[in-house]
Amino acid sequence: QVQLVESGGGLVQPGGSLRLSCAASGFTFSNYVMSWYRQAPGKERELVAAITPAGGTTNYLDSAKGRFTISRDNAKNTVYLQMNSLKPEDTAVYYCNAKHIYNLLATYWGQGTEVTVSS
Repeated sequence: QVQLVESGGGLVQPGGSLRLSCAASGFTFSNYVMSWYRQAPGKERELVAAITPAGGTTNYLDSAKGRFTISRDNAKNTVYLQMNSLKPEDTAVYYCNAKHIYNLLATYWGQGTEVTVSS
């Protein structure tokens, strides 16, 4: 049974930091591109960051560059998103996504973790 379980969300003041985690199970983690998406109220879901299976390549939403860092630990089947210098516009539900490197139909989503940036 495939599971992606996010954690680490919460309320933080502007300028603060959070570290999101996504623990994966039920599939071969090292064969999947892992990504973080977010969806703010009234907005479409957008890709925030992605990392290739071996961790050698990362991509970021322009507004996240220099502030967010995606990483993964294949031994722990976990992907992380370190978020620094948080802004109110980062407020959203953050979702973990797994996408197989060859079979794009094999894609999974977590349930989301809420991040609120507010003073």
